Amino acid sequence: MNSKHFLALLAMLSCTPLFADTVKVDNAWARATAPGEPVAGAFMDLVADTDLTLVSATSTASKSVELHTMAMDKGVMIMRQVKKISLPKGKTVNLQPGGLHIMLIDLNAPLQADQKTQVTLTVKNRKGKTSEVVVEVPVRAMTEMAGHHH
Repeated sequence: MNSKHFLALLAMLSCTPLFADTVKVDNAWARATAPGEPVAGAFMDLVADTDLTLVSATSTASKSVELHTMAMDKGVMIMRQVKKISLPKGKTVNLQPGGLHIMLIDLNAPLQADQKTQVTLTVKNRKGKTSEVVVEVPVRAMTEMAGHHH
């Protein structure tokens, strides 16, 4: 194979998605934290192009990451870990304060406003095949969050 054919093949492959199952991520953000605060929430809107399940996440910002839900129970806010979050085809799933979200646990350092952190989402399709989606998550100051949609 000559170099022209190789470059043409390489160009075609770079335009072909490695996974047919993809997730579009919009409105990603995380809460800035105070020094010594061990946890932070990460939020985003997810739309899958086929039925997928978010099964886990990791982050460069923390030692562990959990998928969580938050709800009111008799006037008390209860936060619980969930094993997975369903991502139905074409439907927007909002990970947001007061609902489903990602918890960054045992932070390596405080999250500072106007910086970014990386979160890697692991999704699984119906056949059990997993793929990863890397998300650059901007960190917002507490004052910026007051006007964010919920």
